[in-house]
Amino acid sequence: MQSLRELYKIGRGPSSSHTMGPERAILTVKEKYPSASLFKVVLYGSLALTGKGHGTDRIIMETSQPIKCEITFDKKTPCDVHPNTMEIFVYEGDTLLGKETLYSVGGGTILFENEKEAAKRDVYPHNSFKEICEYCASKNIRIWQYVKEFEGEEIFSHLASVWETMKNAIREGLTTTGELPGGLGTKRRAQLLYNQRHIDESAQTRENRLVCSYAFAVSEHNASGGTIATAPTCGSCGVVPSVLMYYQEKNSFDDEKIIKALATGGIIGNLIKKNASISGAECGCQAEIGSACSMAAAALGELFEMGLSQIEYAAEVAMEHHLGLTCDPIGGLVQIPCIERNAVAAMRAINALSLANFLADSSKISFDMVVKVMYETGKNLLSDYRETASGGLAKHYKNH
Repeated sequence: MQSLRELYKIGRGPSSSHTMGPERAILTVKEKYPSASLFKVVLYGSLALTGKGHGTDRIIMETSQPIKCEITFDKKTPCDVHPNTMEIFVYEGDTLLGKETLYSVGGGTILFENEKEAAKRDVYPHNSFKEICEYCASKNIRIWQYVKEFEGEEIFSHLASVWETMKNAIREGLTTTGELPGGLGTKRRAQLLYNQRHIDESAQTRENRLVCSYAFAVSEHNASGGTIATAPTCGSCGVVPSVLMYYQEKNSFDDEKIIKALATGGIIGNLIKKNASISGAECGCQAEIGSACSMAAAALGELFEMGLSQIEYAAEVAMEHHLGLTCDPIGGLVQIPCIERNAVAAMRAINALSLANFLADSSKISFDMVVKVMYETGKNLLSDYRETASGGLAKHYKNH
C-alpha cells in the first residue's frame, strides 16, 4: 500500500476525482511539456457527464494558464478502462507535441495510460487487514505504531497539517452563511444546526446536532470550492473530521491522540483504496461515504484505545451498512444528497463504535470480506448510479 500522503490530500473541492484529479493532471502535463502553447482536453464518462456541476472545466482552465486551453465534453464514447477518463492533446503552435490519456481514480490520484496504481512506491508490505492485524499482534503494537514503523515519524507532521485543515474547514463552514454556488439554491445549514438548541435538549440530541453541524460545515465548505482534506475523497470529507472534533471537545483529547486516530483511520482507507475503490464513479457512493464511515469508526476505535478486533468490527459494520449506496448527485453538484450523507455517515460511525464495544467477539464477517463485497457490488451497479447524475435522485429531481 502507498503512503497515507496519497490518501489524505489537501486541496480545493468540491470533488477529489473531478477537480483535484484533473488539476493534478494538468500540472503534471505542463511540467512534462514546458514549451506547450495549447491544450485540447477531452473529458469522458463521469467527468463529461457531471464535470460542469463539479467545476471540472473551471479548474482545468485556471490550472492551464497561461497556456491556452480548449475543453470538449464527450458524453457518448464509452470508457473501457475507468469512468473518469481524460485526454490531453498538447500543441506548440500548430505542432502536436503529444497526447496523454489519464484516469482520475479517486482521492485526487491520477494514473497515466498503462500506469498501474502499484507503480507508485508502496511503503506498506501488507495488503489486508488480516495481515496487518497479525503483524501488529506479533509485535504488540497498535495500528498508529504500525504506520510510524513504515512511514517514519515525519508522517505525523503531514497528519497534523491534515487535522489543521479539517479544523479550519469546520470553522469556515460554521461561520459562513448564504447559498452554495451551482444554481440549485442550496442554503448553508451548518451554522443553523450548530446554534439551534432545543429547549429541552437531551445529551443524545445535542450529540446528533453538533456532529451533524460539523459534517455540514466541512461538506458545505467543500461544495463552495474551499480547501479541504480528502478523507478519503472530497465528497465524503465531512465524516472523519466531524466525529473527531466532537469527541476532542467532549473528552478533551489532545491533537496528538487525534493524529494517531487519523493514522488508524487512514490504514482502513488505504486498504479500501488498494483492494476495492474510493471512487464514486467506479463503485457508487458506498465507495466514498461508506469508506469515510469505516475510516471514522476505526479512528474512533483508536481514540478510545480499543483492541484490534474491535477496531476491525467497527470499520466492517460501518461499510457493511452502506453496501449498494448509489452516487446520484443532483445536477452533478456535490450538494444533494452528498452533504446530508456526510452527517448521516458520521452518526453511523459513532453507532458502529458503540456496537464494537459490545459485539466484536461475535463478528462473523471480516473487514477484508466486506471490502471485497463492496467492490463487487459497485461493479454491478448500473452506470446511472455511479456519479453520472443520470439516475436516482438526480433523474427524478430533474424531471420534477
